[in-house]
Amino acid sequence: MSESTGKKATAERMPGPPPGRGPRFGPSMPAEKAMNFLPSAKKLLRRLAPHRLGLAAVLVLGVLSVGFSVLGPKLLGQGTNLIFEGVISAKLPASLTQDQVIEGLRARGDNSQADLLSGMHLTPGVGVDLHALGLVLLGVLALYVFSSLLAWLQAYVLNEVVQGTMYRLRQDVEEKINRLPLGYYDKMQRGELLSRVTNDIDNVAQSLQQTFSQMVTSLLTVVGVLVMMLLVSPILTVVAAVTIPLTIVITAQVAKRSQKMFVAQWKHTGELNADIEENYTGHALVKVFGRQRETNAVFDAKNDQLYKASFGAQFVSGIIQPSMMFVGNLIYVAIAVIGGMFVASGSMRLGDVQAFLQYSRQFTQPLTQLGSMANLVQSGIASAERVFDLLEAKEQSADLVPAQSPGPGAGKLVFEDVSFSYSPEVPLIERVSLVAEPGHTIAIVGHTGAGKTTLVNLIMRFYELDSGRITLDGTDIANMTRDDLRRRMGMVLQDTWLFGGTIRENIAYGRPSATEEEIIDAATATYVDRFVRSLPDGYDTVLADEAENVSAGERQLITIARAFLAAPSVLILDEATSSVDTRTEVLVQQAMAVLRSDRTSFVIAHRLSTIRDADLILVMDAGRIVEQGSHAELLAAGGAYFELYNAQFALPVDEGI
Repeated sequence: MSESTGKKATAERMPGPPPGRGPRFGPSMPAEKAMNFLPSAKKLLRRLAPHRLGLAAVLVLGVLSVGFSVLGPKLLGQGTNLIFEGVISAKLPASLTQDQVIEGLRARGDNSQADLLSGMHLTPGVGVDLHALGLVLLGVLALYVFSSLLAWLQAYVLNEVVQGTMYRLRQDVEEKINRLPLGYYDKMQRGELLSRVTNDIDNVAQSLQQTFSQMVTSLLTVVGVLVMMLLVSPILTVVAAVTIPLTIVITAQVAKRSQKMFVAQWKHTGELNADIEENYTGHALVKVFGRQRETNAVFDAKNDQLYKASFGAQFVSGIIQPSMMFVGNLIYVAIAVIGGMFVASGSMRLGDVQAFLQYSRQFTQPLTQLGSMANLVQSGIASAERVFDLLEAKEQSADLVPAQSPGPGAGKLVFEDVSFSYSPEVPLIERVSLVAEPGHTIAIVGHTGAGKTTLVNLIMRFYELDSGRITLDGTDIANMTRDDLRRRMGMVLQDTWLFGGTIRENIAYGRPSATEEEIIDAATATYVDRFVRSLPDGYDTVLADEAENVSAGERQLITIARAFLAAPSVLILDEATSSVDTRTEVLVQQAMAVLRSDRTSFVIAHRLSTIRDADLILVMDAGRIVEQGSHAELLAAGGAYFELYNAQFALPVDEGI
């Protein structure tokens, strides 16, 4: 679901971590820490542990597939021997044996020809054995068919393993997000967080999918081909083995330079996503203040950083494959020359040299693939580290087990010597004590940043107290589960928070079990029904992106109806009627009076006219309650409230009158 408009409820508070929302033109997020490749890779591999059987199946299928595959060149070499030696045999006199032919050549002084024939298995006068050749070709075909089928099955099992791992990883991230304290979101840009949850996890999945099977297959191929090459020719194997240290050196040197670039690539991806998301959400504000040019400049700068990091990472890591191909070609030529000399000397058969040449390609190809996979592996691990950084973030304190739960009560809320600050160096709320009786309305007023919203955030346990305690119907809220506490709370914010779905679903969001009649009653009481009836689809109207198909005031009324339907013990209203017109505000205030009856209400107000009837008005300044009393009492006292009230309602005096 997508929320509609606005900033966090924590926007109005004393200096603390700034919310990561809204159009921004300031400096970007701090740079990510340097990549720790091996620890992050181990964490990612541990994520695969629950799929041990699947991984074992992938390994077994890989061994069988590679085993069938590496036998192919050996059989093809045998087929080449049958053809080549059959052609030579057909040209020799049938009355002679192979040894007699060789002796005759040596007697004539043709030792090179004799050496060549001595390495073959000839039957003079007999041509190509087509039956044996057919069996060899059928065997090769069967090997490659079985190898392909097993490789396909391996890919299928691996897909199950990888997607299952990513499924659990996304679940863990979702659960982690719900356990993170509100302060984490204050420090993290929303687009950056979304980039980690979506782009980075998708990149990890893609990297695992593309590299794990290929890596297993490549390693098995290297081992299998190495064994077959040793069986064919140990000397040529030594020549081919030169590729291994060259591969390690080239890959290590390139990886060392490209790793930092991949870290930077995904860091800049997150920053660019955050910038795009924020400016898209606040595009109207950007246009109103004529900041398109500055916004475009910030975007261009971040886009340029991402381009340079991506280009550098891909270019440097891309050096591996052509470098390995060059080395492989040199080895191929060396094997061909040396193998030809062995055939000429009779120490090797032509089919064996052909097989070895195929093996040399099969040997260098997986090494090249392993080298070229370094960029995918590094990219995936860089993304994995960003995801693990989220998963390892400090969580909010756990709920007590067993937790306490208030008995039947109407929502009596008591602050006992409460202190709180976002930073130990900057005191905010200090030693606040107050009692909110059921049915009473507590209004909180004060200058912007006085700590009004922070006070109600403490009631909701969005932040934990530094000292003191808050009780609800006699139970310390720190001893309650957060879910139990928040089920007893209702909140209507100044900024509307609506979700993708129908108006009916948004009203019922706080109580999904509500009946149709209860939903309509809540909508009627809060004057939502009045405008919903005029919509073509009524309560089935689907709220578009940002809920722009209804007005700001109508969005606010829907949030009020949502709180009305939830029927909480404690109601928190943060300038809840600021987006509605004056006439509707009067009607909503009347509805609020009904809603607030028999329950405790906290009202954060800037327009003092809306809280004249409050049972208790708290005047806050720099996190402290500097005055409290009724509207009449505070005006009579002539203190801070009196100054605030006069600042809003005193008419300017025209000196000319």
